[in-house]
Formats: sequence, C-alpha cells, structure tokens
Amino acid sequence: MSKPLRRSSGWIAASALTVLALALVGSVRAPASTSTLPPGAIAPTDAQRATARKVGRILEEAHYSRAPIDDKMSELVYQRYLDFLDSQRSYFLTSDIAEFAAYRLKFDDMIRTGDIEPAYLIFNRFQQRNRERMENAIALLKTEPDWTVNESFEFERAKAPWPATAAEMNDLWRKRVKNDALSLLLTGKQWPEAADILRKRYERVLKRVDQITPEDVFENLMNAYARSFDPHSSYFSPRNSEEYRIQMSLNYEGIGASLQLIDDYVTIMNVIEGGPAAVAGTLNTNDRITGVGQGKDGAFTDVIGWRLDDVVQLIRGKAGTNVRLQVLAAGAAPGTQEKVLEFVRNKVTLEAQAAHKEVKSVVRNGKTLKVGIITVPGFYQDIAAQNAGDQNYRSTTRDVLKLLRELKGENIDGLVLDLRGDGGGYLPEATALTGLFIDHGPVVQLRDTTGRLEVLDDPEPSPAYDGPLAVLVDRFSASASEIFAGAIQDYHRGVILGQRTFGKGTVQNLVPLDRWSQKPTSGQLTVTIGKFYRVTGESTQHRGVEPDVALPSPIDMKEVGESALDSALPWDRIAGVPFQASAGTAAAPAVAVLATAEDSRAQHDADYHWLVSDIAAIDTVREQHSVSLNLKARREERVRQEKERLDRENSRRVAKNLPPYKTVEEIDKVKDNTPDIVLTQSAEIMGDIVSGARTQPAQKTARRS
Repeated sequence: MSKPLRRSSGWIAASALTVLALALVGSVRAPASTSTLPPGAIAPTDAQRATARKVGRILEEAHYSRAPIDDKMSELVYQRYLDFLDSQRSYFLTSDIAEFAAYRLKFDDMIRTGDIEPAYLIFNRFQQRNRERMENAIALLKTEPDWTVNESFEFERAKAPWPATAAEMNDLWRKRVKNDALSLLLTGKQWPEAADILRKRYERVLKRVDQITPEDVFENLMNAYARSFDPHSSYFSPRNSEEYRIQMSLNYEGIGASLQLIDDYVTIMNVIEGGPAAVAGTLNTNDRITGVGQGKDGAFTDVIGWRLDDVVQLIRGKAGTNVRLQVLAAGAAPGTQEKVLEFVRNKVTLEAQAAHKEVKSVVRNGKTLKVGIITVPGFYQDIAAQNAGDQNYRSTTRDVLKLLRELKGENIDGLVLDLRGDGGGYLPEATALTGLFIDHGPVVQLRDTTGRLEVLDDPEPSPAYDGPLAVLVDRFSASASEIFAGAIQDYHRGVILGQRTFGKGTVQNLVPLDRWSQKPTSGQLTVTIGKFYRVTGESTQHRGVEPDVALPSPIDMKEVGESALDSALPWDRIAGVPFQASAGTAAAPAVAVLATAEDSRAQHDADYHWLVSDIAAIDTVREQHSVSLNLKARREERVRQEKERLDRENSRRVAKNLPPYKTVEEIDKVKDNTPDIVLTQSAEIMGDIVSGARTQPAQKTARRS
C-alpha cells in the first residue's frame, strides 16, 4: 500500500495518480472534429482537444464519486455550461436554447474524443448575443428614461425563463439600462453624466467581447465538467495555474483578497487573513467592486464589465501605495449607495496570518475570570522551511502551543479558540492541533476513491491544555476547521459555539496536466479524491458541524456553504472507531444550561440587540429580487433605509449612555470601535463554563461507536 501524499488541500496515493497522469499524457490523438464553426469564430486548439481528453479520463478514474461521463452527466455539464455563460437568462433567446438542445447528450462524447467544437458554437452564439445587447444598450442611452413610470426591474433571474422574443429581450434590457442609470442618479449624478458613464461602460464590454480567447472558453468548458462532479473539482488554465501558484506562495503585494467575476461584477470571494483588507475589516465576502482609484485622490475607473485579470492588475501594486475601491455591499440591490474603501497595499505573508492571542475578563459571583482567546486564521505549515531542516519552522500547532504556554503563564481560567472564517489548510495540522487538547486517540477517518480507509490519530503524546475549552465557528469555518471542531465535540472536550460550519468534508488533490514542462502549459486540475469522517463515523460533508450553543451571524446559510452548492456530494456515515471521551474539570455544564444563560444575558445587551437587528435588516435586503424604477420611490426607499440604520445605531448608543448621531454621515465618519460582539458573548459563555465546572464536577464517561 502506497503512503498517502498529503497536501494543503488533501491527500492521495501518489504512485497511482502518477501512473494515471503518465498514461494520459501518451494518449492517442482523436480524429479531427466534424463540427463547423463560422469563419473568424473562436475555436479550440489541438492542444486543448488533447487536454480535454486528459481531463475527462482523470475525472472518471480519479474522482471520489467514480461517476461515469455518460448521457446523464452530459445533461448536467450542458446545463452548467449554459449557466456559466448566461446564469441570469439575459442573453440567450428561447430559440437559441431550442437549437442548443441537439448537443444536450453529446457532451460525454465530446470530452472523450476531444471534439469540443459544439461548446464553442454555443459560445459564439453567446458572443453574438452579447454584442447585440451592448449595441442595444448604447442606443437606449440616446433618450433619457421617464423616471415617473411605476415599473420594476427583476435583477435575480437565475430561475426565470429565457426571453421568448426579441421584443421581450429588448424590454428586459431597457429596464436593466434604466436601473443602471438610476443607480448613478442616486449617487447625485445628472442624466448626461450618468449616460456618458454607462456608454463608456457598455463600449468597454463590447470591446472585451472580442478579447475573449480560446483559453477563456476552454477553461469555462472544463469547469462545467469538473463542477458537475462536485463543487470543489476545478480546472485552472495555464494563466490561472500561475495565478494559483502566486497566491499559494503567500508572497504577493496587494490588498489580500480573492476575486471572481460574477455577472459583470468583480466579486470578493475571500478576504485573506493578515492582508490589508482583513486588517481594515471593511471588505466582506460577496462585496462587488464597481470602481478602482489609484492613490488617495485618483479618479475612479468604472470596472463593471471588465475582465477579471484587468481589474486585478488595477488593484495590485507596490507595497506602501494606496488604492481605493468603490464597493457595492454583498446582497445589496443595484443602485444601493456604494461605499468607498481605502487600502495601503502590502505583502501578504505567513507571519501576518499566524495564530494570535488576547485575554478578556468576565465577572462571575463577584470574581473576575480571565478568558484566553486564541484566533486560528488557517491551518498552515512552512513546509519548505521544514524540508530545509529549519528547527524553528512555523506551523499552526507550534504557534498555538507557544500561545498556550503564554496564556497559562497569565493564569487564564478558560480558553476560546476562534476558528471563524478559517477555511482550513494543511491536514496534518488539524490532527496535531487536536492533539494539544485531547489524550492520544483517533481524530479523523479518511476514505479514498478506492474505498480504502485510513484513521489519523493525534500525533501528540499528551495534551498541552486540559482546562475549560470552547471553539467558536461560523459558516466560513471549513475543512480542517471542521475536522478539529468535530473531534473536540465528539470527545466532549469542549463546547462548540457560533454558527453551523460550511460542510466541506471532501479532500482534493492538485493534478498537473503536463509531464515535462516546468510551467503549466496545459493547466492543472483539482480533483476531489476522498471524504472526511468524524470518529463517530459521521461525515462533515454537506451538514457541517452543528454548534452546541448558537450565536448570531450575518452570514446567510442559504447562500453560503456546501448545501448551497450544486453537485455537492451527499452526507453519509461509516462505522465509527473506538475512542474515549474526555472527563474531569474540563467538561462543561449541560449545553441547555449554557444556552439558557446566554439567552438571558443577550436580552440585556445593547450590542447584541444591535447585531441581531442589523442582521435582520441585511436579511430583508437579501430577500429582495426586484427594485422599483421610479426615481422618487427609490429615493424614498434610500431615505427610509438610512433612517432605519440611524435608529438602530442610536438605540444602541442611548442604551450605553452615549450621545446619539444626527445623520448616517456621522456614523460613516467615525471609525468603528464596535467590539466583536460574538467573541464577547463567547467569553461570557466561557465564564459560565468555568463557574459551572467548579460547581458541577463532571462524571467520567466513555463513548464508543
């Protein structure tokens, strides 16, 4: 049995994959395509046809599901490819979709033979429709719309039918252009200026229609295949393979955010812990960048409709220089007032993303208790330094162990590990970190594509901390975070606080598609090759880890998480493994007691009330799928929203004996000194745990599955 090769994203039997990769490189060339593309149309290269065959073979033979690429898979790929091109049903006509139906069951044959021209035919039709829409939009700007008409624009069309006629499509775009203009008018611009901005925006999109390359089309197509297997299998083009390498090196200069182009908006997918954006705390996942300004006062460049690469180049720059982003908040309807955020570019380094600590004080029964907080932003390890023999190489477990010793020196009464936003990382660090808190035992089970099962034990001979413990998680806590939280929960070692975790219980491996080249000339493929299981036998996949005590979070679980992703692998369970639960003073009072105490405390906490009401306001905006195109109604709506925001803030300030603000502008001008309300509540719950542990000694229990 070959030894698993572990990486930051997963594990795989290296020898088997190497043989597969070598075999695919030498595969026989398929016959030339019989499909016909119009003269001058984007067409696949011979190299891309060969790569398509490699990708198809790897997905079928290496993916955990072992799903065949057959007619059933062909339908999934076909639909996903259409969604990649026109997810909002705003370009293709019903007649186009009827015409494409002839290819619905041919996507399985296409990737086997490399005859992928039908996908390019579909794309070329999309390109044609895109040109028509932009030309139509530009023509609409010749006449100012009537802002008094009571009509609405449906901006969420993912489940809407494609327009049946050209007239229906034209009306849809008339409303879309009117809404784009109205959004600018709400910022104080007049119609001539708004029309000029939009004309340049649409002309830019029109220009970029002709800048699409065969590589762009091919990457979308291969991802339609990969994502039909599961949402974490992906194809990276040669260009994006290099971008991935740069990001993984943790040594680049910028603001520290991962971006993706979604429906003409460059969208924040992740804020990298330790980078300028994370330090500022003002940029959030799913925020959309509408403009970029250089320096402290450079003019904003409107970037709606731009290529992602070009926007990235505007945002990146030398460390120490300033960049300003014009941002439409996550979930906000088009036309909502944008915020302007300023960042000083810097290097994003491992040091900046390291675990760190603080101490909070809580009072119980007249006694002040010290609660240690250790924030773990990721599961990292400086593998290069370790391989070079550096005895002081950095890792999550090493850093946390050092922090634990420091906190024990400060005589803390309890500990909260903050894993919010921790998307995972290097698998061995999850098992090693668990070992700092439990007696030696199994931590996680891994099952690979062949069904082979491996149980990973904690490598630490004895726990480094045996006091009261809580683990704080949210919907962005994923993968390795879920392994750790699940083990702590199963061992009854600590209490899990917060929000249900992401539910990513799968393992990926990165497969280069080139045998000899140092650079990824054919790109690379990330393939899901295994699943995690808790020691109880339950998968973390899809369901995540449920908190013992729930705390509020602005993250929408319907939109974020494995259960919100198409083609996610299902939850299942296998046999558990023997393990012994923790006991002694570290055990907490009954979860129901903790939840009741937290509920009671929250009723009298002004910050807590503000957080809950703010989340409710965000949820209201999220539920909105259309907006009025009446200028007066939209202005009144904005005034109402600003008043509600002011009322929420002032309600909190009055409760805390602070003078109320007169305008929302005052709120924006003052640096936000709002405490981390959820973390504060977690420290309070730890106070309950400590006082409960002192008065209710736990009985030693054993649990086996």
